[in-house]
Amino acid sequence: MSNCIFCKIANKEIPSQFIYEDDIMIIIKDINPQAKLHYLAIPKAHYDNIVDLSNRAPETLNHMFNVIAKEKDNLGLQNGMRVITNLGEDGCQSVPHIHIHLLGGEKLSEKMG
Repeated sequence: MSNCIFCKIANKEIPSQFIYEDDIMIIIKDINPQAKLHYLAIPKAHYDNIVDLSNRAPETLNHMFNVIAKEKDNLGLQNGMRVITNLGEDGCQSVPHIHIHLLGGEKLSEKMG
């Protein structure tokens, strides 16, 4: 999508420091962190949300979670993390391109929201 910020970041049209990159996905730091460590795992191809990705490219979704599991220690998330994806207006999805939030680096609140 030509006006999608995450597509532009993945295509290197908007500068960003990639913490991880392969042919399928990137991991970047969130610019508005909600925890000591807050990353976004983003597929390079555009999918609107988790349902769209799951329906159209389940192998990409599987790959993303395999990378998250493999890279957790390198990201400083060895003691655990919260994994979140937002869906739709009620789920507060602010960018219509699937991205998976990885939060950790500290004891997180048991309260959600």
